[in-house]
Amino acid sequence: MVDGDLKDKDKATLKTPGGEYDFPVYGGSEGPDVIDIKSLYRETGYFTYDPGYTSTASCESKITFIDGDKGVLEYRGYPIEELAEQGNFLETCYLLLYGELPNNAEYASFVDSITRHTMLHEQMSRFFTGFRRDAHPMAIMCGMAGAMSAFYHDSTDITDPKQRMIASYRMIAKMPTIAAMAYKYSIGQPFIYPQNDLDYSSNFLKMCFAIPCEEYVQNPVLAQAMDRIFILHADHEQNASTSTVRLAGSSGANPFACIAAGIACLWGPAHGGANEAALNMLGEIGTVERIPEYIARAKDKNDPFRLMGFGHRVYKNYDPRARVMQKTCHEVLGELGISDDPLLDVALELEKIALEDEYFIKKRLYPNIDFYSGITLKALGFPTTMFTVLFALARTVGWIAQWKEMIEDPRQRIGRPRQLYTGEPKRAYVAMKDRG
Repeated sequence: MVDGDLKDKDKATLKTPGGEYDFPVYGGSEGPDVIDIKSLYRETGYFTYDPGYTSTASCESKITFIDGDKGVLEYRGYPIEELAEQGNFLETCYLLLYGELPNNAEYASFVDSITRHTMLHEQMSRFFTGFRRDAHPMAIMCGMAGAMSAFYHDSTDITDPKQRMIASYRMIAKMPTIAAMAYKYSIGQPFIYPQNDLDYSSNFLKMCFAIPCEEYVQNPVLAQAMDRIFILHADHEQNASTSTVRLAGSSGANPFACIAAGIACLWGPAHGGANEAALNMLGEIGTVERIPEYIARAKDKNDPFRLMGFGHRVYKNYDPRARVMQKTCHEVLGELGISDDPLLDVALELEKIALEDEYFIKKRLYPNIDFYSGITLKALGFPTTMFTVLFALARTVGWIAQWKEMIEDPRQRIGRPRQLYTGEPKRAYVAMKDRG
């Protein structure tokens, strides 16, 4: 055995012009084996070349497992479908942070702690007025997350386990408040403060959609849908934003700065903006009658058009989150009685075709979570500019769990990727007067 839970399995031999070298092969509890190459450069003088790190395990983790070929996603060993259908978001947060589902007493204590951290320092609410009225909510969220380190500096010492725990609770609790305030600011409405007798998702929806001049009525179906969306987006292994959080954290940066870095990465359209892109595509198609035209374009290799919200870089089978999201989507549409929205008509017809068309089935281009979440969030009343904000809110707990795991790993080192240099070789400096 080696450190941690890796299992010695075999040796891998690498042949180079300089000789042959053996490297250990380790196996985890699930997933493919890995070749340990941390001594590669020292022993051989070579680096590996892996753009995007798609074949490189950057860390050892016990949090999330994905099998893209089989369509499997598990948090701490629990299938995502079971957590989303039977559990709730704060229960999932506890699981991601501590490795086990809470018992009744642990759950009650955790919920109480999160609930009593939901308010922001009052001075922080004035920060919002420093942003332009038309600022993108993600820009606001990124700035506010980073600013937390200036207001909660009693929980920035990463060497203190208690401070790490307090910082973790604060971020899980305050992100919904920040997200709701960003939304309210963007539409010119007054902020709605948290309400401690509401559950996490109900409280968030109230902060987003209540107004002072009339009573807000809770809808349990919509609150449950919001809760499932949070669960389904809570973590997704070593994706771009999670890797960014770990890389930032490896330098010893405070946890608020690390989460702000993750939010900034998530903002990219190739990552967190995919559900917004899917909804924009539905708007481009416009009507059900135009769907055959766009299906033909999607099948045409020479046409740059791509159907957004279909297929996934990791999942080569049906995205397990999409099954739950599909059900949730239809529940929300039914609850709200939405039947005459042209955009949703296009989405439902496109979904039907994609699940039956031989081309899509053969290519495994199933509707993914971004397809259904975009429709659901629109039906809930969120503008597309808020989609990635909600993604960041949900993913905060995953980032924190991954950051916490990295900090507590005695083998963690500051991240330092290497490169294949293809620039100019060494050359002599030419004085300005001699350059012509």
